[in-house]
Amino acid sequence: MELWWIFWLSLLFLLPLLLMEMSDFFKFHVKIASYCALCLFLSALAAPVCLLKSGGRNVKNMRVIKSFVRTMKYFYGLRFEVKGLENFNVEGPCVIISNHQSVLDMMGLMEILPDRCVQIAKKELLYAGSVGLITYLGGVIYINRKRTSDAKSIMASVAQEMIDDNLKVWIYPEGTRNISDDLLPFKKGAFHLALQAQVPIIPVVYSSFSSFYDKRKLLFTGGTIKVEILPKIEISGLTEADISDLTESCYQTMRQVFFRLSDKPMKCNGPSAH
Repeated sequence: MELWWIFWLSLLFLLPLLLMEMSDFFKFHVKIASYCALCLFLSALAAPVCLLKSGGRNVKNMRVIKSFVRTMKYFYGLRFEVKGLENFNVEGPCVIISNHQSVLDMMGLMEILPDRCVQIAKKELLYAGSVGLITYLGGVIYINRKRTSDAKSIMASVAQEMIDDNLKVWIYPEGTRNISDDLLPFKKGAFHLALQAQVPIIPVVYSSFSSFYDKRKLLFTGGTIKVEILPKIEISGLTEADISDLTESCYQTMRQVFFRLSDKPMKCNGPSAH
């Protein structure tokens, strides 16, 4: 009888491993599930540390969160090659913009996140269990993306918060995750924010993940991510009339760097920013 118990327990343990070897679908989704579970677990560990360190919601907690999240790359065999970190050495607030590819972007963000920097995130993230709690404690700025008619007033509020609290704000101008191996057209919110706050823009570009992560191909392995922080772009002297040109200029510059970092030939007719 005892041997049967050992047999069934062994089978229960070995079955997922066998399925991972036999099925790309199963292997991919197990890794994604483990990634989400690890995010929740590390957030739950980091939350009490943040509370003990700062007593509540404070941008300084981002240092704690960063130290926890940076361990995740070792679980998934990821390496980062970073160039241009000195470009984050700016006095006072700024707007940081970067391309947005997948759920793995959080690891890339935390790998290089400068001090006193928070992200703008959709309000729904606040309700994502321990992850929501840790983003709240870290000072993440939540916005209601459904209130598009109030976009300018929302950015005006964020601009005031940046100035009052001396914050750097990280935004994904594509507006959504993008696995197309090119950049999506940029939305103008980040550029309106920089203009309203009268702060510089710092572009950050991550190379394509497609060689090791591709949802369409059920691919999730280890690999190297190249990151380049570009020099700041001053916006003093610009007006609302210059927003479209500024958006387009940043889009084209970041797109060129994206293809260079990804070791891919640049596509001739990329979509225009809007």
